[in-house]
Amino acid sequence: MKGAQSNREHPAMSAMIEIQGLKKHFGPIRAVEDVSFTVQRGEVLGFLGPNGAGKSTTMKMITGFLAPTAGTARVCGFDVETQAIEAKRRIGYLPEGAPAYPDMTAAAFLDFVGAIRGFDGAERAKRVAKAVERTQLEGILNQPIDTLSKGFKRRVGLAQALLHEPEVLILDEPTDGLDPNQKHEVRGLIRSMAADKAIVISTHILEEVDAICTRAVVIARGRVLADGTPESLEKRSRWHYAVSLVAPAGDVERLRAALGAHPEVGGFERVDGEEGLAMLTAFPKNGRPMLAELGAIARGTGIRIDEIREERGRLDEVFRDITTAKKN
Repeated sequence: MKGAQSNREHPAMSAMIEIQGLKKHFGPIRAVEDVSFTVQRGEVLGFLGPNGAGKSTTMKMITGFLAPTAGTARVCGFDVETQAIEAKRRIGYLPEGAPAYPDMTAAAFLDFVGAIRGFDGAERAKRVAKAVERTQLEGILNQPIDTLSKGFKRRVGLAQALLHEPEVLILDEPTDGLDPNQKHEVRGLIRSMAADKAIVISTHILEEVDAICTRAVVIARGRVLADGTPESLEKRSRWHYAVSLVAPAGDVERLRAALGAHPEVGGFERVDGEEGLAMLTAFPKNGRPMLAELGAIARGTGIRIDEIREERGRLDEVFRDITTAKKN
């Protein structure tokens, strides 16, 4: 078997992925403008942004498919421009749309990818079989890729990205086109690999961040606007530490008056539901927990409380606030 990994030592490095000042201009269009971040081994980074934010362009620069206008990208210590082969050996890339040779069967395509990755004979067969098992492609291996559903095409693309056991995974919309069960399986696969790799997932699906990411970077208009754990971003939401109570609709205004006397309550939202019930949500004025105090006040009113809970922050609200804010 030919070695799929170089025998060269990794250069000294502090992160698996190091992005510094990346820019990409297409004539007057500034698709990416001064993007910087790092990703450590064991991190699953959600790269978030609305359509046209610059996510896919950044991914293509990290993987060496596009040359940056300015800035640098290093993978496992290797510069993706000046040490392209060494960097690409260590990357598994699922691009947008998962392009493949449509006339090839899935089995032939994965065998081809194994060959160009440098694997021969039994080793290639073993790696293809493992990638097929991981992505659950056994039932469609002998079908031409052009005849596959969007979801299966996506899974073939994911299989080729995993085949050589890369240290870095760059996945552009990895669950696009998958049904809920397939999404659950792919997310479980990503979680199972996370400890040994640095993984970047480009997505505009916030559910993906909650499900598998340990960190999130939000990009809009080609610039990084936020970087933190999902939990830290949720804390920027007005829903963080909000308290929701379900009570008979006829008692909700009396409940509102009682809770409104608490100095930490900054406002309310009411949603009427079925069976004569309504939900009243009290929002914190200063971002502090209120559950215990409001629960005691609610019980003191004598009103029947069917449910009381403390809300998490809402990533969709934070995402919308960040990405729609006017440029300074």
